[in-house]
Amino acid sequence: MKIGELSAATGCPIETIRYYEKEGLLPGAARSEGNYRIYNTSHRDRLTFIRRCRSLDMSLDEIHHLLLLQKTSGENCAGIDHVIEQHLSHVSERIRELQGLKRQLAELLAQCSAPGKTDDCGILKGLTGGSNEDKRGGHVPRTHR
Repeated sequence: MKIGELSAATGCPIETIRYYEKEGLLPGAARSEGNYRIYNTSHRDRLTFIRRCRSLDMSLDEIHHLLLLQKTSGENCAGIDHVIEQHLSHVSERIRELQGLKRQLAELLAQCSAPGKTDDCGILKGLTGGSNEDKRGGHVPRTHR
């Protein structure tokens, strides 16, 4: 199948397929006489695996690691368990950070006593007079990777 067909079969944008190839997550495709990439079912299956991992918010490094471990057919799966345990720990930490962010936003929203003029906006005053420190003196967590 051509890249457009692979994209349609997996719901993965063409640019993302090319990116995964560049990053080594997806093996390169053979080329047709007309120099089109030609993909097969193993590409589709691998791309589906990658997409499922990404839907679980796994990083490309985590996916690389799982793909390497997947090649060790018949071996103990403790390494795979470890990757998922580490990812679960990371997700738990992000949830804690997001809960803190939610509290901070609720506190900021509480600064708005009533609709009025922007000069008197408690939210803007809170944002202007504040810093990147929360009320406990810690740095506001960043949730982006």
